[in-house]
Amino acid sequence: MFSSNMKKAAVGAVLVATAGVAVANQNTSVHYGYEQVGDQQIFYREAGDPDQPTVVLLHGFPASSHQYREVLEKLSDQYHLIAPDYPGFGSSSYPSPAEFTYNFDNLAKVIDQFLDQKGISKYSLMMQDYGAPVGFRIATAHPERVQTIITQNGNAYLEGISPKGWGPVLDYWKDKSAELEKIISENVFSYEGMKWQFTHGTQHPDSILPDSWELAYARISRPGQHQVQLKLFYDYQNNLKLYPQWQQYLTDYQPSVLVVWGKNDAFFPESGAEGYKRDVEDLDYNIYDTGHFALEEKGDEIIAKIRRFLATRVK
Repeated sequence: MFSSNMKKAAVGAVLVATAGVAVANQNTSVHYGYEQVGDQQIFYREAGDPDQPTVVLLHGFPASSHQYREVLEKLSDQYHLIAPDYPGFGSSSYPSPAEFTYNFDNLAKVIDQFLDQKGISKYSLMMQDYGAPVGFRIATAHPERVQTIITQNGNAYLEGISPKGWGPVLDYWKDKSAELEKIISENVFSYEGMKWQFTHGTQHPDSILPDSWELAYARISRPGQHQVQLKLFYDYQNNLKLYPQWQQYLTDYQPSVLVVWGKNDAFFPESGAEGYKRDVEDLDYNIYDTGHFALEEKGDEIIAKIRRFLATRVK
């Protein structure tokens, strides 16, 4: 039989062991939070040990941090990952255009301040779609903070803008008319338009999680959202004017870059990925036979590639 002291020791050992498991699970499981940034409440998903190298995950249109759910879960054993939603997206604050000017300068300023408040001063940037103009603004403002860049159809080159895919928006830049706004809204912001964003160019559309476009459609159907997104579509032309600055950043600072690109993207074709070859010396270049949201269909392959890439470049 156990003595009283032996029982206490045994119970203590169990508690310590249990606590260790709880800490380990807490570090590797995804948790959720809000950070007040100025007038905006920014929702974020976070996983992993903050003492490990950090990866900041910047989402695209019409998505949110939800698009990185598997990256957060599968890389949290070795990395600290954090994925915020921009103002007007996902579960972050949705201020009216009268309260917040929706442009990429402001989205980047909010996310940059978010990272400062979270005490994140050294990180890799993973950028997809809208994540590129947000991420490159942050990178050029703080080049000393960026360890590596992971671009999943995150464009920084003129040849990466497909005239066919961007057609109505390119016209909108020249003629900001109610007629073009109606065409864009009825086609891009419709339920079928949201579904198409996630399934076009995929090899197996029936394998794509419907939650992605269901969430996107629910959020873009909120009152006033069409005008918010049209403002960002119109402002996107200013990103193209910054491409030379972003390319110069790559040339001057030479961050290691991992390209994981869906080649069937209707908006950012493979020629956008090829642009990085001109400016980056340490380039890990990977093209996948899928669409705009490559993680939806090629997630396991891309996540494994990210793990191998980071293992040799960040500590």
